[in-house]
Amino acid sequence: MRTWISIGAALGALAVILGAFGAHALKERLDAEQLAWWNTGVQYHMSHAIALVLFGIASERGRSGGLAGALFLLGLTLFSGTLYAMALGAPRWFGAITPVGGAALILAWILFALSARRHSR
Repeated sequence: MRTWISIGAALGALAVILGAFGAHALKERLDAEQLAWWNTGVQYHMSHAIALVLFGIASERGRSGGLAGALFLLGLTLFSGTLYAMALGAPRWFGAITPVGGAALILAWILFALSARRHSR
């Protein structure tokens, strides 16, 4: 399960890059709403990159299943990706996809918690 750790670490680096890009290159080009979308995307991106690293560590200890990791990755991609896209000018209907990513993230956390609980006995 070191794959999840590697993916999470790479996504963490990408979140820092995108955060810096937003703060420096996009700050003057985006309106307040677009910048808020970007910043929310970066915030969820980073927090779920860290979640993937933690998930990978738990997986190495036999305390979690792979579905939660896949849902973290899917949710992060859909949630943050659609926010980034809208901030950069994608149609607003992309916002209809964002909650699908959020739902995947919620389900990932639930599965992770259930798996940790099951393996703690």
